[in-house]
Amino acid sequence: MLLALMMATKTSERRNHIMANKTLFSTIASLVARPADTINEAGGKAYALSPQQALAQYALTGCLNGTFYAEAEVQLARVIDLCSQVDDTFIARLAVYARHEGGMKDMPALLCAILSTRDTRLFNWVARSVLNSSRLIRTFVQIMRSGAVGRKSLGTRPKKVIIDWLNRLDDDTLFRQSIGADPSLGDIIKMVHPTPATPAREALYAYFTDRPHKAEVLPTLVRDFEAFKLSPQTVSLPDVPFQMLTSFPLGAKQWADIARRASWQTLRMNLNTLARNGVFSLPGMSATIASRLRDANAIRAARVFPYQMLSAARHVDTAVPQEVQRVLEDAMEISVDNVPAIAGDVVICVDVSGSMESSITGYRKGATSKIRCVDVAALIAAAVLRKNPQAHVIPFADDVVSVSLRTGATVLENTNRLAAALGGGTNCSAPLTRLNAQRAKADLIIYVSDNQSWVDARSTHCTATMQEWTKFKSRNRRARMVCINLQPYGTAQATGSADILNIGGFSDHVFQMIADFAQGQDGGDSLIKRIEAIEL
Repeated sequence: MLLALMMATKTSERRNHIMANKTLFSTIASLVARPADTINEAGGKAYALSPQQALAQYALTGCLNGTFYAEAEVQLARVIDLCSQVDDTFIARLAVYARHEGGMKDMPALLCAILSTRDTRLFNWVARSVLNSSRLIRTFVQIMRSGAVGRKSLGTRPKKVIIDWLNRLDDDTLFRQSIGADPSLGDIIKMVHPTPATPAREALYAYFTDRPHKAEVLPTLVRDFEAFKLSPQTVSLPDVPFQMLTSFPLGAKQWADIARRASWQTLRMNLNTLARNGVFSLPGMSATIASRLRDANAIRAARVFPYQMLSAARHVDTAVPQEVQRVLEDAMEISVDNVPAIAGDVVICVDVSGSMESSITGYRKGATSKIRCVDVAALIAAAVLRKNPQAHVIPFADDVVSVSLRTGATVLENTNRLAAALGGGTNCSAPLTRLNAQRAKADLIIYVSDNQSWVDARSTHCTATMQEWTKFKSRNRRARMVCINLQPYGTAQATGSADILNIGGFSDHVFQMIADFAQGQDGGDSLIKRIEAIEL
């Protein structure tokens, strides 16, 4: 009996030993990064995103303009190819998400154009939601007529969608929407041949297309505008967008009237114009404009991107009064209100390498934004630091870069300090390498980059970033990582998983996703799940 008991005990020990080994092997397997499967635009190892993930990245970061590594034509071809690899319902949902959550314009119009050749039912639904302004309509028409999606004519269904958009607008709104050219609103009316429902609309269509019409039946707003054109110094300003008035010789008081009625975004974008035209020399105008710019409700209603506030603050002329300039910094603080306050230790890794000099919206002759990727990356980091004063910011290029930041500084001050460090190659693994060397602890790592790492190319099977992340996770088992991609290249340095979130873009949706992820939402395909949750 004793021998039998001893044998049973040893058998049990062997079983327990085998079970322990299984657990051990399972743990080791979870810490082994999968091999890199592609080469990025800079020639470094990378992970190819799935067609859905890549298309979402393009939709949320691409503006059909040239970037540091890719021309606009390459982006266009890539988006069309990716659309051929996903189903129509995903394209439809993504167009809506990119427009309303990502705040994008060009890419949603392109997705609508592609969808118009594939599924007219879905196109009807999406177009009504996405093509909601003359700017979007004009972009859509440009794309269709270019032949990029396989046809050079609009076709019956797109014409009906545009006619439906025209019919939904009242006469005054339609007139205010008539800004822009190539094509102009008149050009579009000639293409789609809408049937006017009233004499006023009939006259308005003729007015837009330079055809004979009865001026006396034009909408009152149009007649007011025509009267102003004849005598801009004596006739009251018509209630039209200021872009329709800037070619006329206006006085300071007239410019002040324009400022009072301008939208929040228009006011933000034209402070230098107001200064040049003497508006701030008028009594009380500096205070009036400052008050409007600091209106928190107006800022939120305008859905201003933090980088747009950065642009205003960075390029405001010295002729703009100091009290207005200071308000821009206040407005920037409000514009990042939804940045999450995150429990635990947070590290923000900011790419300041040379490729981040690319314009955030790409290069286009005559319309290139002065705000660069490095500015937006620095801004995101400064905003996270503002809400998380204990966070640690690690700028990187070829290696970790030393930049002195102040936790009590404004978002603008720390943004400028980080952006000033621009230069060098891209080594995305450098921050994690430094953290591993220091045996540091952290709960959340946030990368803001174009993810075109090449300096750290090694002979290992995976990217250097994933190699260092694996080491980091061995000490910080509950740690999570967010990789924010600011450019549309279709690759990543880290593979999506439950504890790794790859997202693209530079609108508020990025901050919201970080907040959800920090509170325990799975990474991996969480962006795709958000998109697929949109009801058709």
